[in-house]
Formats: sequence, structure tokens, C-alpha cells
Amino acid sequence: MTEKTLDVVGIGNAIVDVMTYVEEDFITKFGLNKGTMALVDEARVEQLYRAMGACAESSGGSVANTLAGIASFGGTAGFIGKVRDDAFGRVFSHDLRGAGVEFGTPPATDGLGTARSLIVVTPDAQRTMNTFLGVAAEIYSYDIDRELIARAKVLMLEGYLWDSLEARAGLNKAIKIAKESGTKVAFSLSDPFCVDRHRKDFLALVEGQLDIVFANEAEIMSLYEVKDFRSAVEKVRGRCEIAAITRSEKGSVVVTGDNEYAVPAEKIPEIVDSTGAGDLYASGFLYGLTHGMEPAACAALGSKAAGSIIQHLGARPLKPLKNLL
Repeated sequence: MTEKTLDVVGIGNAIVDVMTYVEEDFITKFGLNKGTMALVDEARVEQLYRAMGACAESSGGSVANTLAGIASFGGTAGFIGKVRDDAFGRVFSHDLRGAGVEFGTPPATDGLGTARSLIVVTPDAQRTMNTFLGVAAEIYSYDIDRELIARAKVLMLEGYLWDSLEARAGLNKAIKIAKESGTKVAFSLSDPFCVDRHRKDFLALVEGQLDIVFANEAEIMSLYEVKDFRSAVEKVRGRCEIAAITRSEKGSVVVTGDNEYAVPAEKIPEIVDSTGAGDLYASGFLYGLTHGMEPAACAALGSKAAGSIIQHLGARPLKPLKNLL
């Protein structure tokens, strides 16, 4: 069996985050649904980009954020994702490699541009995202790096990619490789609306293909179509090895077979930007898991990482997360 030289390899949308602060009237002027993520076409993303003014640009995407967090803890990580050979593609590649994550997927040379997520943060710290997926969803089976997955202890996947038939085929291939290589499979449900679109498939994955499931309270309740959190916990119990469910200021609950751990959220002085909280929770959790920590300790480390990231703008650590250890 291939030596496990990487803690986590992830497959996800390769997105450049374009972030700025705005006043409430920006939301009203452009008819945005505050606090949500909307998929938009290239014309709409260009309209909003022109109106945003000065912005901070960095590589993003849920799985890429998680991997950058793992590297910041001192772990080892690799990424599979698609960018275009354009300016935004170069920003993404440079940032992710600079964060310490292996990234070698060849860029596309024609077609749609690199994905962008325009993130505006209002004074109440709510982030509203308008995302142009571009070439990010065009991950084909031939992009799946067998050797990279076999080197990992955990393969991390995101539900958002299930919207693309091509990417879905790639993810299924990656899961098969992971099973053959002794690599555990983790999956983020991504978004309640994503769960609504793919509930049947996601239920089948949780039942038979996944070792670790990451979800927030709304996502897990959507998956099992229940109206209260406790019912969702009982539904997911025993379906996979670990279910890690975040509950914002209530902390998180980790379900492992017959055991359940409630872990409080970190107490922080002020929430500046909630972008990336769930992604960085997964960073802490997976770093802990791949370094021999018990589930409750993994969740506590996830809470620390999430608490750190929401105290500043952006979904990438400003200081090494290994300081939290």
C-alpha cells in the first residue's frame, strides 16, 4: 500500500475569493439576498465586481480553505481542482501553493474563466456571496490523481461539486480509489439547498461510502427532512463512522456510533466576518483526527480554528493555526 505522506487531499471548486466591506444599501441596490450564496453568470459577476471598489483577492473555495487551514496547523495537504490559465487562475494557484498545499492539476487553456466568489460583508458581519463557477466545475475523471489520493490519510470532498455531472463522475472515481487505498473519505454537505437538490444521492453516500460527514445544523436537518436537531442526530447515528455537526454559537456535536460529544464554541470578543467558519472547523477537526486525537478533542480544535477565522476578514488564517495547539 502507498505510504501515507499527506494528512488530507481535497477535491473542490477552485475559486478566487474577492472580498470587501459594504454598507446595507449595496445589498438593496443590487437586489442581493443577504447572508446567502447565489450562483451567477459571467455578466452578473462583472457588474458586481465593478461596483465593489477596492477588494482583497485570494484563493478560496470550501475545500481549498480547509486544506490551507490544515497546512497552517503544520499538517500536509494536497488539492485537486480546475482553474483557467488566466489572471485569477494564477492568483489561486500562487496563493494555495504559498499556503503550503500541493496543487498540480493542469489549468484549462480554453472555455470559461477561473471561478470567482464575490463576497460582501455588511456591518453586522453577515457575508453575502455571488459566485461564478466558471471552469471550476469542469473536473473530469482524468483530472483525478490516483497517486495523490493514495498518499492521503483522508480524502475531503464537497457537496457543491455534485451539481456538475462531470465532477460527480470524478468524485465517484476518487471515492473508489480511496477505498482501494485505505484512505478515509470525508464529505461536506456544503449548503441546505445543495442537500435539497441531491438528497437521494447524499443519503446513499452517507449510508455506504463516507467515513466522515461535515454538516451544519440546517444541512443535517435538510438531509433527513426533519424539523428538530435531535431527530437529525438520531437519524445520522451509525450511518457513518463520524458525523461532525456545527451549530454556530452553540458549538458542535460529534456523533460516533453509540457515543456523542457536545463541544462548546470558542468565546470571542467580536465577529468580524463569518466567511470560512465551517471550512476552518473542518481544518481543525481533520488535523486532529489525522494526528491521533479523540473526536471531542478534534471538535475542540475545530472550534478554536473557526473562532480564530471569524475575527478578521477572509477565510484564510492571518497567523499560523499551529499556535492554537
